[in-house]
Amino acid sequence: MVSSDQMQNIEKEMFSMGMPVEALMEKVGIGISSWILDRQGLIENGAIVLVGPGHNGGDGLVVARELYMAGVDISIWCPFPLKKELTQKHFDYAIRIGIENLESKPDSNSHLLWIEALFGLGQSRIISDEIVHLLNSKKTFSPDKLISIDVPAGLDSDNGNIISKTSVKASYTMPLGLFKFGLIQDSAIDYVGNLERVDIGIPDKILADFPETQPLRISFADLSTFVWPMPSKSKSKYQRGRVLVIAGSDKYRGAASLALNGALASGTGSVSAFLPNSVSSALWSAHPEVLFLGDLNIFQDGSSDFSRVLNEVDLNRFDSILLGPGLGTAEEKDCFGSDLQDFKGLLVLDADAINRLSITSKGLEWLNGRNGPTWLTPHLEEFKRLFPLIDCSNPLKAGIEAAKICSSSVLLKCAHSVISDPEGKTWQIGQVNSSVARTGLGDVLAGFVSGMGAIGLATDKKLDTSLLAASALMHAYAGAFCMKGSTASTICTFLSELIKKEST
Repeated sequence: MVSSDQMQNIEKEMFSMGMPVEALMEKVGIGISSWILDRQGLIENGAIVLVGPGHNGGDGLVVARELYMAGVDISIWCPFPLKKELTQKHFDYAIRIGIENLESKPDSNSHLLWIEALFGLGQSRIISDEIVHLLNSKKTFSPDKLISIDVPAGLDSDNGNIISKTSVKASYTMPLGLFKFGLIQDSAIDYVGNLERVDIGIPDKILADFPETQPLRISFADLSTFVWPMPSKSKSKYQRGRVLVIAGSDKYRGAASLALNGALASGTGSVSAFLPNSVSSALWSAHPEVLFLGDLNIFQDGSSDFSRVLNEVDLNRFDSILLGPGLGTAEEKDCFGSDLQDFKGLLVLDADAINRLSITSKGLEWLNGRNGPTWLTPHLEEFKRLFPLIDCSNPLKAGIEAAKICSSSVLLKCAHSVISDPEGKTWQIGQVNSSVARTGLGDVLAGFVSGMGAIGLATDKKLDTSLLAASALMHAYAGAFCMKGSTASTICTFLSELIKKEST
């Protein structure tokens, strides 16, 4: 993913290498028109291109020309004076070949496809309320027939925020070249619709100059290329990943059960647990595979005390420890001691472990002193408690900053979850499915990544945050494609099936 400045620099470098501006505009326009022509249902009643003053408008005019030449009933509307010479040339040619130029604004109550090519990349101009209202009226009347080229009018392509009072709400946005940061942020979801990237043929030579820390958009298709840790078939269960789960309370019993389900779904060799008695008393029937190590003490408010149990077991027997789901939010001021800090395996802190860490006297200093890898899996409110000084208006930037200052990998859970490591490598999930926003799925995710991390350590003796990113992506995929239901338990069962398929 790139900023608007980076994308403009890519185009400048292509031009300096000899790519004519005219050729790039042709490539863009033909690519978009071909995509539209492959979807005849979009243009069965005709189309209108809304032409802006710059090169985005020129792209739209090439689309208009190609659709017209393919026999589509098409017209154009130019609400602003044209400012770019190349755009003016395409406009003049469109008129000469017979494309109608509308003198007044088009009727939004029609079934025509509207192709919005008003401003595109790096917008700063405030869009008039009249135009935004017109375009959103169109979206309301025929919600599947409003396409924006590159970036919807009124949307900041770097942070996903609206530039004026509102932005166009497109049914499809077609980013040119590479995905822009702003299009993948949660704040842009209601405006960009479905994203369909247009390949402009960026040379590998240019892409090779980007640093390893350039944020990557990951999608479900990337799961087929990820190399999952694969323990040798000769390894015993204790050599295939050992997970310790410390979770649950009298207040939140289900969280512990779901976290255990997530760990078991990963395929890790061994799962042990410290649990409240209210959960452990039924463990033999609900989770007979789990080795129960002891009960958590319960505070008067029903939350769990975990600090005492850490002395009852050799933590280095485990590859990963999950701490947090459903513990409750008791003010255990100094519950994070040297035992967890000295643990050399993977420590996964989720939910109430993060909440409690945020009120300790050590906080981020404790994380920076950890001797092993740490993965944090907060949702936005938990993130704000632990990182109160970080601006969370842009989750991508917030996740990158947090990972650096706490020397931990951070999975910031949101619609487009962000995964970042302390060195600045960053991934953002580029596909959204509301099925993942359900009670309990965060507990499943915490258990699942703990199991995958344990397998990774047991197999390769080291961890890369790409495994956390791939695990979060697999979890999102399970939520999107589980056909048997959308509850956390049902999705977890499907997740287990997916991982078993990957390992065979």
